[in-house]
Amino acid sequence: MKTTEFIKLAWTEYAANPIIEAPFPSSIIADPSFLTPAESPDGAWHLFAHSLMGIHHFISPDGYSFGRLPGLVCPGAMRPFILRDGGRYYLYYERPRKYGIWFSMLPVKWKSHIECAVSDDLLAWSEPLPVFYPTLEWHSDARYGASVGNPCVLRHGKRYLLYYSASLVRVPDCGFNEPLYIGVAEGDGPTGPFIPRPEPIISPSPNDPWRNLGAGAFKAVRMDDGFIGLENGIYWDEASSRSGSAILVFTSRDGLKWKQALPGPLVRPGGEGWKKSHVYALDARPVDRSTWHLYFNARNG
Repeated sequence: MKTTEFIKLAWTEYAANPIIEAPFPSSIIADPSFLTPAESPDGAWHLFAHSLMGIHHFISPDGYSFGRLPGLVCPGAMRPFILRDGGRYYLYYERPRKYGIWFSMLPVKWKSHIECAVSDDLLAWSEPLPVFYPTLEWHSDARYGASVGNPCVLRHGKRYLLYYSASLVRVPDCGFNEPLYIGVAEGDGPTGPFIPRPEPIISPSPNDPWRNLGAGAFKAVRMDDGFIGLENGIYWDEASSRSGSAILVFTSRDGLKWKQALPGPLVRPGGEGWKKSHVYALDARPVDRSTWHLYFNARNG
């Protein structure tokens, strides 16, 4: 599929949303990343998402009804991304300091890096491999700490591109921080080492109604003629005096330079229910030549 065809796709929200809810004792379930049956070793749908305890593994026969496997894939980790490459599976995720997720609303400086676990069957996983640390000036904030996370990795020729969020901004009405910038790093293999480009590829802008606080997270998908990028910008809405997040669409020819393809969001918050205020932290993949699935998490305030 070409980028122009993706932009013309008609999207319909699944009527029975939300399909996965937070597992006790966590108050959240977030940042889904998934494999379609064509990508998985058993012909099922596999989805990874994090709670306050760590990363959970969900399985579904149809992409809608998910059951959770017992235990945690990566305790204490967050914001997963799953990649199939060369018959192996690479689970990337953000690793905060110990108990960092639980204390994210406290006035304690954040510190995180990106790790990867490898598997041949999605059940047995390798020991964590550190693959990327905050090293550039814009990866850190003097008030909130040093952060790289929200990984997304794809193969581009003989190289691998790692998209990531960096640094932090306070979301006033939520009481916690969200990512400020989106960056990209390049490596020779799926576990790096990854060398970051010197400047962010997406930054917030005070005049952008969908990204005036932070750049949020970013997922890139390889297309026949380039790349599609999906970003959840973080914004402050003066009219309602509250923050929000919505999913925006980008295109690129080389995976490094991006431009916004649609003036408004692909998916936006609304209503009085589970996605009243924020729609963010997504993953999207083709099921066949004409059908895509996009999973996201949301907040009701």
